[in-house]
Amino acid sequence: MTATIQIPTALRGFTDRKQEIEVEGQTVGEAINALADRYPDLRRHLYQGKELRPFINVFIGETNIKKLEGLDTKLPDNATLMLVPAIAGGIK
Repeated sequence: MTATIQIPTALRGFTDRKQEIEVEGQTVGEAINALADRYPDLRRHLYQGKELRPFINVFIGETNIKKLEGLDTKLPDNATLMLVPAIAGGIK
C-alpha cells in the first residue's frame, strides 16, 4: 500500500529538503520505518530504540494515531501521514 508522509520543516534537512515522500507499508509503523530506511540520518530523530519518540506525533488526516492503534494502525489506500514534532518552550 502506498502512503504519502508529509515532512515538517524541522526534519527536511534529513530528507533532501523534500516536503512529501511516498513509501510502502500496510501499517503506520511500516510506512515510517520505510521512511527511516530510505533516510537513515532521520531514524535517530524519529525513534528511541524501536519505539517512536514520545514527542513525535503522527496523524492520519486529523486523527492522531495515539487515539487509534498507534504504529499498528492499518493504512487506508493512498493515506497521507503527517509527522508533527511537539515543540515546547517560550516565556512564562
